[in-house]
Amino acid sequence: MARRKLVYEGKAKTLYEGPEPGTLVQYFKDDATAGNGEKRDIIDGKGVLNNRLSEFFMTGLGNIGVPTHFIKRLNMREQLIRAVEIVPLEVVVRNVAAGSICPRLGIEEGTQMPRPIVEFYYKNDDLNDPIVSEEHIIAFGWAAQQDLDDMVSLALRVNDFMSGLMLGVGIKLVDFKIEIGRIYDGDFMRLIVADEISPDSCRLWDIETGRKLDKDVFRRDLGDLADAYTEVARRLGIMPQGSSGATKPTLIN
Repeated sequence: MARRKLVYEGKAKTLYEGPEPGTLVQYFKDDATAGNGEKRDIIDGKGVLNNRLSEFFMTGLGNIGVPTHFIKRLNMREQLIRAVEIVPLEVVVRNVAAGSICPRLGIEEGTQMPRPIVEFYYKNDDLNDPIVSEEHIIAFGWAAQQDLDDMVSLALRVNDFMSGLMLGVGIKLVDFKIEIGRIYDGDFMRLIVADEISPDSCRLWDIETGRKLDKDVFRRDLGDLADAYTEVARRLGIMPQGSSGATKPTLIN
């Protein structure tokens, strides 16, 4: 087999040159990181689960008209995606107070937000991805005002879809982050959802018990991360209901 050209390697995913111009192969790793990479571990099966979960969410978004970079799943760890120019921002939507907003604003974890709150963070590991305002974004040329309006619209559409989907399986969508990419057709540019949507990038709580089913399990040493992700996949019908454990998950094709 010919060696593939490495394009980019991140904490949880690796990108390779795709088979056609304008495409990439996204490989999901088993690496788990927290605290901007300060805490690390290898969680067997995590990459398989995130590949399938992100496929599920991206496909669902596409079905309701939300544009994404996802083209198709190639195998248990890889998917074919559109190559995009990533906007250097993380877009976070918060429905319930958790994570950094709590100490920043003195809000108790679990407090319901009065409405979904959209925040922007500058993607820079050396600066620990600082929160930035729309004024910063426009002034430094990371995105134009129309881009920001479109990004907020995309993020809220993702929130509506994901909130309803999770509610139907007894899970509360607390918050999530997405990345946005630019694609070009001649002089025309449009924004699409990129990167991934998975329990790595969402906070998911069981509605009845409050059990965390996301990367906070790893961040806070709350149990087995693979079991938490497996539970999400099982509830969504991606895994058989009778399956147990996720070291070598058996996923439905």
